[in-house]
Amino acid sequence: MLDHIGIGISDYARAKAFYDKALAPLGIALVMEVSAEQTGDQPAAGFGSGGKPYFWFGGGPIARAHIAFTAKDRSAVEAFYRAALAAGGKDNGGPGLRPHYHANYYAAFVLDPDGHNVEAVCHLPQ
Repeated sequence: MLDHIGIGISDYARAKAFYDKALAPLGIALVMEVSAEQTGDQPAAGFGSGGKPYFWFGGGPIARAHIAFTAKDRSAVEAFYRAALAAGGKDNGGPGLRPHYHANYYAAFVLDPDGHNVEAVCHLPQ
């Protein structure tokens, strides 16, 4: 059901150093970093295992949470986006490829009524 989650932090370098050490005994390590230019907001770090990041945090004081749900295909991502907007969500990035994560990362983002960033993502090609 959940693909990944993200939290806001106040100090990117401090959080990165903390989670690098704290998660190591669990076999969880830094898998990916994306720049502020790539996210359109703040830099972000993804921790996980087996090459897949499933715990993310972003630099800067981000007040909202980020939750990503797994979609079975790209049409489900698009249906999620339309349904979320119809239910009162606000656009935070329409359906499309996000190749800075990987070549087949197809996602859509909406803000829920409390401002949390909710995403549906499909990792499959077409």
